[in-house]
Amino acid sequence: MNTAVAATTAQRAPAIALAQVGKTYTGDVRALDDVSLTVEHGTFLAVMGPSGSGKSTLMHCAAGLDSPTSGSVRIDGLEITGLDETRRTELRRERVGFVFQAYNLIPSLSIEDNITLPLRLAGRRPDLEWVGTLVERVGLAGRLDRRPAELSGGQQQRAAVVRALVAKPAVVFADEPTGALDLRSAHQVLDLLRALVDDLGQTVVMVTHDPAAAARAHRALVMADGRVVESMDAPTAARLAGRLASLGEW
Repeated sequence: MNTAVAATTAQRAPAIALAQVGKTYTGDVRALDDVSLTVEHGTFLAVMGPSGSGKSTLMHCAAGLDSPTSGSVRIDGLEITGLDETRRTELRRERVGFVFQAYNLIPSLSIEDNITLPLRLAGRRPDLEWVGTLVERVGLAGRLDRRPAELSGGQQQRAAVVRALVAKPAVVFADEPTGALDLRSAHQVLDLLRALVDDLGQTVVMVTHDPAAAARAHRALVMADGRVVESMDAPTAARLAGRLASLGEW
């Protein structure tokens, strides 16, 4: 990350801060068990774990898509625990971006209209310079007038990444963003996410089952039974695969 970006992020509250977060579903199913986590701005965090480990629930609670049963969740310093659905929806539009395995682009809209849709829904005008920077960075210049079906899967996912970033969110949550892509396109999207963090100071939290994808992050969490059982700085695919194997996943 460049010096100017680092100085700015150092002065802000963490992008995400969870304190003793628990989530219990009907039937006393405890999906999250006293999880505390801090994600600083300008970092790339991967979250892994066996099926049922709680990684998706963690993302949903951290992103304001679901409310925890206990504990505190802050996004960019704002407490979201206890907010009603209307206010949480507003906060997500202002502070959170999403990238999913399915690109979720609207087929009838151009790529440009898909990219700027979150801003229009929020009643905001796009920052054309920022949009231009993102479009150039992801290699979609000259393709903004096309419909999603005219682009490859990798190009569609890159458009989805731009859409997630266009409102300048505090954090982007990526849920299995390479799961539907071929190997080459997956590498391109992961390279893009890492570059956006390192070069532009964005913050990304990625849920993935793939140790090779998680190894592109600055830090990786391994979850089991609703808890974080290991945190790795500068993770490698081999270390992650080995830890997952110890949990019976690989």
